[in-house]
Amino acid sequence: MSSITIIGTGNMARTIGTLAVAGGNSVEVMGRDQSKRDDLAKALGGGATTGEWGAVPAGDIVITALLADGVVPVVAEYADALAGKVIVDISNPFNATFDGLAHGAETSIAQEAAKVAPAGASVVKAFNTIFRNVLEKGRPDVFIAGDDAPAKAGVAAFVESLGLRPLDAGGLKMAHWLEGMGLVTVSLAGNGVGHFDFALGVSEFTG
Repeated sequence: MSSITIIGTGNMARTIGTLAVAGGNSVEVMGRDQSKRDDLAKALGGGATTGEWGAVPAGDIVITALLADGVVPVVAEYADALAGKVIVDISNPFNATFDGLAHGAETSIAQEAAKVAPAGASVVKAFNTIFRNVLEKGRPDVFIAGDDAPAKAGVAAFVESLGLRPLDAGGLKMAHWLEGMGLVTVSLAGNGVGHFDFALGVSEFTG
């Protein structure tokens, strides 16, 4: 099993933390608000612990369960505390009208986080194409992207511990397109599908 630190105390932090504990992983919670991180660790149970904001995370895998505009500043703030860690970005940088990405260039939050991450840290994009309610009760495919093969393998093993299927989408530059898939998912929810109880996935056909 994996050792996980979750930076953030919101809904996705709670959902991923709950699945992580159920999957037998060790979980640490970090948040700026001490009462919120304490409350979340208590709610997760399973021996979940808390860590001081900005300290070296206990987990080998550090999940930034933050809004998109908070990920890069937090990675920069933690700086060398993240050396040697696998940083998992789960965010989606949507624009205000949810019909485009907030950044105009062909980049991603994960790629920008990698630019400010310390030496020895690896950034992986994952979980951003999945609605929280589906993650709570479903078994969706989890697309991952990153340049470091061992880091992706570690994240894939963590995903499998949650009872989910990891699918390698390629290098970190594919994080831009995974963010686009997140945008398509939101658009489908508001149009052709008409609800949030679904996830994008891969169906394989033979013959």
